[in-house]
Amino acid sequence: MTSEYFEPDAKLIAEARQRIADRAVRTPLLESPKLNSSLGARILFKPENLQRAGSFKFRGALNRALQLTTAQRAGGLVAWSSGNHGLALSYVARELGIKATVLMPQEAPKTKIEGVRANGATVRLYDKTREVREEIGARIAEETGAVIVPPYDDPYVMTGQSTVGAEFAEQAAELGLGLDAALFSCSGAGLVSGAACGVHAVTPYTAIYSVEPMHYDGLARSLQAGAPVKAPADVASICDALLVVTPGKLTFPVCQRHLAGGLSVTDAELKDAIRFVYRELKLVVEPGGAAPLAAILAGKFDVAGKTVGLLLSGGNVDAEKFAQYITETP
Repeated sequence: MTSEYFEPDAKLIAEARQRIADRAVRTPLLESPKLNSSLGARILFKPENLQRAGSFKFRGALNRALQLTTAQRAGGLVAWSSGNHGLALSYVARELGIKATVLMPQEAPKTKIEGVRANGATVRLYDKTREVREEIGARIAEETGAVIVPPYDDPYVMTGQSTVGAEFAEQAAELGLGLDAALFSCSGAGLVSGAACGVHAVTPYTAIYSVEPMHYDGLARSLQAGAPVKAPADVASICDALLVVTPGKLTFPVCQRHLAGGLSVTDAELKDAIRFVYRELKLVVEPGGAAPLAAILAGKFDVAGKTVGLLLSGGNVDAEKFAQYITETP
């Protein structure tokens, strides 16, 4: 695949869906009558926290790994990740009998570090203040012959993530509904760029929005500026999975073409969404996975009279932190 402009087309999306079908879960659509009534809308949740390895990332990692040559499999895989990409890649590597090394920041959630190790991968912790993960990964790949699998700026990964968008739109159609809009969490934009292409392969009219943590909203700022810009990242965020400050080189042009806009949410709004999902849907969702719901609960997107899809992108969160989020007084 080319390193120039790339977006998954209908053919590539269909091939990826067929490729991963035997291993990936076709996660269901859920609704909350209480939420629909209070907002005067039809809100469809797609819980990818129920996906294997606990997030949508399984799709992209699987799509990449299944296209390795025999020689590439022998060399193994190397990736960098704050958690979900590493969990997914290590899970896939274990299933396919491939060696994997995952570079993770020292402050990554314990459950994610332990999960990657439990899947049999080698974890190399690094210090973000002194080390560059891409440089470490390149050295490991050169020394071992491993294939680098980036978390978002990769055609195979983007195409894998596109499957969740196409699946979402098709499931809505099976209910006799068309998605007026769909909201997806965003960090480097691998999910929202791929998912937008997947949705638009089924319903071209659907308005797609990214949702990022406030102060880490590099995509929203870039879309507004018409060129990639860096988010300030001047305060902490509970979204460990959404801390990339500038959209990817491959993902940003796709977002420019397919997205209607970008939204951002605060930590307090994210906690409100986590509590709602726990109480109303009985699901565990990590902060980054709750971002789309946080945006609509906070009134940052007008859903009245619309059918809106929200992806709950992941559920890998430390138990102690989750307990704090759901018991904290708003």
